[in-house]
Amino acid sequence: MGMTMTQKILARHAGLDEVHSGQLIQAKLDLVMGNDITSPVAINEFESAGFNEVFDSKKVVMVMDHFTPNKDIKSATQCKQCRVFAKRFGLKNFFDVGEMGIEHALLPEKGLVAPGEAIIGADSHTCTYGAVNAGAAMAAGYTWFKVPAAIRVNVTGKKKNFVSGKDLILYLIGKIGVDGALYKSLEFSGEGLKELTMSDRLTIANMAIEAGAKNGIFPVDDITREFLRERVKREWTAYYPDESAEYESVVELDLNDIDCTVSWPHLPENAKPAAEGKNIKIDQIVIGSCTNGRIDDMKAAAEILKGHHLAEGVRGIIIPATQSVYRECIKLGYVDIFLDAGCIVSTPTCGPCLGGHMGVLAAGERCVSTTNRNFVGRMGHIDSEVYLASPAVAAASGITGFITHPKEVI
Repeated sequence: MGMTMTQKILARHAGLDEVHSGQLIQAKLDLVMGNDITSPVAINEFESAGFNEVFDSKKVVMVMDHFTPNKDIKSATQCKQCRVFAKRFGLKNFFDVGEMGIEHALLPEKGLVAPGEAIIGADSHTCTYGAVNAGAAMAAGYTWFKVPAAIRVNVTGKKKNFVSGKDLILYLIGKIGVDGALYKSLEFSGEGLKELTMSDRLTIANMAIEAGAKNGIFPVDDITREFLRERVKREWTAYYPDESAEYESVVELDLNDIDCTVSWPHLPENAKPAAEGKNIKIDQIVIGSCTNGRIDDMKAAAEILKGHHLAEGVRGIIIPATQSVYRECIKLGYVDIFLDAGCIVSTPTCGPCLGGHMGVLAAGERCVSTTNRNFVGRMGHIDSEVYLASPAVAAASGITGFITHPKEVI
């Protein structure tokens, strides 16, 4: 029986010729990542177990992104614990205020992930790295995996105007449900992939977990190679599925059928066309996060907001995902466009995505957000509502004060 892309990566890291779904394996890791919330938990376990060294100071990564700059004493204490640990063990990839970015945007940007690598992170959206063909500890450098079964997503057709990877993944989750790929690998294929930019792919892979998947993974092509060319200098290996690879099911996605899509509260699977939200009044838009904080996302928002102002009573929060994206926004004039439209522009942070800071919602408030989850209380009060959308839809909605398809304001 042939293997899928994910199974080939796991087999290589387990030192096996082949693996099959359901098999338990022990695999070596190329990278172990934590943030300012999860790293302290790992550090406490590391120390209680009596470990006195990390497996590789270049391969243990910590990114201070959730509550950084620190919003209170507790978050400051957590970051201090990480800083002390990083200094003690000489971590080469420790990203703090002034150098950090949102982890799942920062690591691909820095070239810390590459095709064929096995990466784990103490954060559920580590599946982002499948966009570059990477499969998803501190002390040992290996861990146990249960080899997942796979679902193949065959993408065909051409994208409509304003449609992005965010619309595709929301549409897909709406089609299969939040548990439609539970403990499975979502493997993307088809002629339609050439329509998807690397930003699209990173967004899609990022939200694979919202369908229950262990990872979302794309084959390496010219778009991948171009993205990696100036970022990854080490040797890497691309993996492709065998023709005889076994998939539990195949989902057909025709891009011609997908329009701007929004997920209504309180699950990502509540996906509907953006045009159906024209009577839903909103209080806030958030454009950023590990899902949609890249320069392409900033561009999409700027193109919609240029020459417009937010509707009365609507707050606009723009969060470039990394310092590099922030600098590019300044250079290209996007920051001026955002400010002229009445938005604020924040330093990179996860902030409002998890109801942490920089945009927490009060009872009864509604937000159109480019983040990845809209659970009850996700961005604040349990009586608030989060509508997941692309940067273009969020920007258009901010202008009208209601959920809006971008074509309505262009």
